[in-house]
Amino acid sequence: MHSVVCIKQVPDSAQIRVHPVTNTIMRQGVPTIINPYDLFALEAALQLRDQFGGEITVLTMGPPSAEESLRKALTFGADRGVLLTDRCFAGSDTLATTYALATAIRKIAKEYAPPDLIFTGKQTIDGDTAQVGPGIAKRLGVLQLTYVARVRALDLAARTIEAERRSEGGVQVLHTRLPCLITMLEATNQIRRGAMADALRAARVPIVKWSAQDAGVEDLSRCGLKGSPTVVKRVFAPSARAEKAALVEASEQPAQALIDAIFKHQPKLETDLATLARDA
Repeated sequence: MHSVVCIKQVPDSAQIRVHPVTNTIMRQGVPTIINPYDLFALEAALQLRDQFGGEITVLTMGPPSAEESLRKALTFGADRGVLLTDRCFAGSDTLATTYALATAIRKIAKEYAPPDLIFTGKQTIDGDTAQVGPGIAKRLGVLQLTYVARVRALDLAARTIEAERRSEGGVQVLHTRLPCLITMLEATNQIRRGAMADALRAARVPIVKWSAQDAGVEDLSRCGLKGSPTVVKRVFAPSARAEKAALVEASEQPAQALIDAIFKHQPKLETDLATLARDA
């Protein structure tokens, strides 16, 4: 079994800076981490490899410094890391990103083995779009299972998989065929502590580095800012609320005290509720 796990090196959200002209995130000089959601995807792939064997290829697109995140993934037990890096990828939105990553996955399929499963995190903490995973699946023409909480069963002989998907109404149990792409939810597992052998291997194993040409990207106009129809008009931190939260003193009837405080703060609300009750 061959699994491809897409990860992203993201800036530490506590120290994000925004470029005043391009409105893109400035990554220079900002500490970076593996996108936390992607760690749940990596652990899910590792658990399946523990059970069924096979290999895990970790793929990321980013600057040369993203090699650090790939080596971190190798310390957890991934078999190889592939870095898709080229200046033409700079400023990619989700449409351009999925084009580049899907092209790289096709190259991985030729170089190593066609992937049975492709894993991504639900979303990234620097974009929060949750569009990259489904976008890759669409470009590759594979089925997709999104917001997965747990892989319940995998049958490699029958080429089927069964997974639990969280929804607002409860839990859905989905059954589909391989190959497919899975986006993992947060808090669905806990990333393991890598073995010493994996840590030593991660320090010395070469990272596969592909430029756009190496990966087989044929149309550079679909990459980077040129291939990104999404334009970020403005990025800003919300201003602090001038009005502070009110403290309601506890009483023998705390619920009534809270209701009285709300009506006192918003006197029109009580009238509106009374009108609705009368009309009903």
